Amino acid sequence: MKGRMNNSYGEVLIDTEVIANYAGSTAVECFGIVGMAAVNVKDGLVKLLMRESLTHGITVDIIDNKLILNFHVIVAYGVSISTVADNLISNVKYKVEEFTGMEVEKINIFVEGVRVID
Repeated sequence: MKGRMNNSYGEVLIDTEVIANYAGSTAVECFGIVGMAAVNVKDGLVKLLMRESLTHGITVDIIDNKLILNFHVIVAYGVSISTVADNLISNVKYKVEEFTGMEVEKINIFVEGVRVID
């Protein structure tokens, strides 16, 4: 499903892939986030995604023209996970709402791993 906005000129449709890409770019800028994670459900393996494939660690659902974002992230070792999550939520919510003009109803964060940063 695509996000919809109506204005005096017509209708604007935003694909969920565009929203996921923007949200992923915003998320990796947050302190303590190493990157997005791809979870292989079959094998139970977690893989750090490169910057080109950020959208694989994010799912976007649109219900009643409100966004629900799910992030699968890998955090840096030694940081407070709750602080990183709060920072991620506030940054992504603000930037995605400004970018799309749609309300972010919920952001779920799944910490899939911890990685030491050199």
